[in-house]
Amino acid sequence: MQLRSAPSRADAGEVGAIRSYNRRIDGPGWGLQVTFDQYIGMERYQEAGEQAGNAVTAAIRIEPHHCNPMGNVNGGVIISLADNLSTGAANRAYFEKTGDRRFMVGIDLHAAMLANQQGGTIRGISRIVRAGRRVTVVRTEVWGDGDRLLAEVTTTHVPV
Repeated sequence: MQLRSAPSRADAGEVGAIRSYNRRIDGPGWGLQVTFDQYIGMERYQEAGEQAGNAVTAAIRIEPHHCNPMGNVNGGVIISLADNLSTGAANRAYFEKTGDRRFMVGIDLHAAMLANQQGGTIRGISRIVRAGRRVTVVRTEVWGDGDRLLAEVTTTHVPV
């Protein structure tokens, strides 16, 4: 996948640049061509075996722009992976419970950053802790190379 950056103000004027950038993907009020998960290189996949169930999974192949000045994966990349996955899991669980397609927004996020790595691939797996009509809680683990646990993240979501 080739990533595209947002146009600069110099590109055909600010308004024209924004309009050309916002042409393809329809979202609630956004109309983005590239969503954030695509922009950071997140690729969804399905776990097999015990990990499967209702888990939502994805991975990011780490590239230089994902790293901090020390060469480690930037903490924001790890949290972004967890946030995207947990929101997907919350949306699925809420729809399965209610039949309602309202979007689940995160209202709370707690992260324990346990380790880090340089390069390689990080992958996340989100599982529902509790799915209710008003509140859904999701636990996400982010793993690095060699099955090293990098972060444990718990998020709370509500429908809007």
